[in-house]
Amino acid sequence: MSRLVPPDPWSALRTRTPARIAIGRSGSSLPTREVLAFSLAHAQARDAVHAPFEAETVAAGIEALGVSTLRVDSAAPDRATYLRRPDLGRRLSDPSRIALAAARGPADLAIVVADGLSGAAVHAHAAPLIAALLPHVEAEGWSLAPVTVASQARVALGDEVGELLGARLVLLLVGERPGLSSPDSLGAYLTFQPRIGRTDAERNCVSNIRAEGLSYAQAAFKLAWLMREALRLSLTGVALKDESDTALLVSPPILPSP
Repeated sequence: MSRLVPPDPWSALRTRTPARIAIGRSGSSLPTREVLAFSLAHAQARDAVHAPFEAETVAAGIEALGVSTLRVDSAAPDRATYLRRPDLGRRLSDPSRIALAAARGPADLAIVVADGLSGAAVHAHAAPLIAALLPHVEAEGWSLAPVTVASQARVALGDEVGELLGARLVLLLVGERPGLSSPDSLGAYLTFQPRIGRTDAERNCVSNIRAEGLSYAQAAFKLAWLMREALRLSLTGVALKDESDTALLVSPPILPSP
């Protein structure tokens, strides 16, 4: 007996991507399962933006790696203000500025962990990525400032943090804007000689760090390559092209010790 419903020729492709392709239809609308799946994805994205940031838990996970941390806040006093006033998320609060000035280096590298638009991404991925990056930092002999955990923070906050800590490089890990298939994606932004007023064109970005995207080992390898080149050439941003994939063919990523 022939099948009443023919096989879907797109089924094999759909197993390889979270993109909404070939979702079908029911009459002139979407199938109920797709409507529900879209609603769930939208709710997860909203939750990622509005869920409270567990800064102390994140700091404890990083300290378990043997790295000291500092806690700071941006000038945005709460989440609602942070979302309405991006400029406040780019500057430190006055008490945080004083605390960082007291911890001034010098240091080769300052790592900033910022909640951004997805605290869930930071909760899940910040400590594991730092764990994957530390062997590279140790192998290069770079001095590391205390890792700064920042609440209500945007990318440019790293410029002020790095400047106050006297770091040659600042690496800011931040929860990226949630997508409908990626509510927990972590981004990493690298800036040479951080200072207030740096532009996005002066940064290098490694994004989509998560289980379904770029692995911790791959991201750490890329970031270490970019940091070496940034220190060698004294620049980051559009002038520094990421050619780490070529280097990957010669030297595999360093995996953290179990």
